[in-house]
Amino acid sequence: MKKLRSSFLFIMVLSLAMIITACGGGNEGGTSGAGEEGGTDGGKQNLSLLTGGTGGTYYPLGGQIGNIISDNTDANITPQTSGASAENMETLRNGEAEIAFSQTDIASYAIEGKEMFDGAAIDNIQAIASLYPETIQLVTTADSGIKSVEDLKGKSVSIGAPGSGVFINAMQILEIHGLTNDDIKAQNLSFDESTDGIQSGNIDAAFVTAGTPTGAVEALSAQEDVVIVPLADDKIAELVEKYPYYSEDTVPSGTYKLESEVKTVAVKAMLVASKDLEENLVYEMTKAMFENTDQITHAKGELIKAETALEGLGDMELHPGAAKYFEEKGISK
Repeated sequence: MKKLRSSFLFIMVLSLAMIITACGGGNEGGTSGAGEEGGTDGGKQNLSLLTGGTGGTYYPLGGQIGNIISDNTDANITPQTSGASAENMETLRNGEAEIAFSQTDIASYAIEGKEMFDGAAIDNIQAIASLYPETIQLVTTADSGIKSVEDLKGKSVSIGAPGSGVFINAMQILEIHGLTNDDIKAQNLSFDESTDGIQSGNIDAAFVTAGTPTGAVEALSAQEDVVIVPLADDKIAELVEKYPYYSEDTVPSGTYKLESEVKTVAVKAMLVASKDLEENLVYEMTKAMFENTDQITHAKGELIKAETALEGLGDMELHPGAAKYFEEKGISK
């Protein structure tokens, strides 16, 4: 009798296990296979969005854009801090992330194999869209006495990390003014380190390439009388002629408590993506971002528009998913 009962229980357990296996078998690999909409079968596709340092614009803006995309698509976006443009391109090259912020000039260098990417072009990235002007700000204080780029000679100046977007911008602006990094006491600092250095008196000025207002510079303006050194009209014209991805720009009055606007130049901030991302997913991501800009509370949100999203991209190839969205909107370069 006991043997009969044991056999019956064994058969019941075995039958139950077979039923469970059969029900679950249709979902094998469901958490890793790409679905038709670019997400995972039965879930979202986890993607990394490379931003920049916490003292710049990419990081806070990336958090808001990431939330919009996560809420409206099959992608779950995780923003990550980074060393910004040049480092972001290398990270995408290595397949360690899928989406990234970059300056348009740095992305162009990466694709063309120029400047810091000389002889090492990156061929696995495509453009999604340009977003807003990234203003080149030469930051100092009223006490420094620095009123022009020429006044930097012999001064301690932060020019960003070697090979970074800021570094290239600084070198090109110094060049137009007849200076090199040998004419200054160059420091390779992040935005936060730069403004801390200015406040402590360890450095005299810093180049900052970021959307205005920039968090680190705003923090400095709460403690010091911030000065943004202007660029002369003739120098702006000379810079734009030699390096056409620059455009004239201004830092508006009231920014950092400035009494009047300051003339300078800018490049564009953009989003790039890995070529491996599925077309429809990038289409949905692009659509979600541009059709929900009212949810972006960062000051740069009002400048992010589909109508201007192809400006400054030059010959960069659009990801097919982004191209599909802009074609539907009737927007072309």
